[in-house]
Amino acid sequence: MDKIVVNTDKAPAAIGPYSQGMKAGNMIFTSGQLPIVPETGELIINDIKKETRQSLENVKAILKEAGATLEDVVKVTIFISDMDKFGEINEVYGEYFTDHKPARSCVEVAKLPKNGDIEIEAIAII
Repeated sequence: MDKIVVNTDKAPAAIGPYSQGMKAGNMIFTSGQLPIVPETGELIINDIKKETRQSLENVKAILKEAGATLEDVVKVTIFISDMDKFGEINEVYGEYFTDHKPARSCVEVAKLPKNGDIEIEAIAII
């Protein structure tokens, strides 16, 4: 099975020894996406709705580069620093996944890279 590195300038560049995404056969795996604006490198903070939206836009850009859309996503994992913000996160998440509802996990963690509040990763099948 061929493995192809997925890279796009429409999502933040990897800041370590990893790829934005990997395509293996008909599966696409995104790395976790912080709410970083790709054009500026700015980390959005203090507004969990904007943070969630940016993280999902970053995931969407990686999927697009690999030839997929959010409709192809089968699993999403969300890491958050504060479970009390779950409702607001869910509200924005629901704008992206309306009729299509992939499996999902949401986990509160002690700390995220760059002290972010949210990180989202996805698995898609095309």
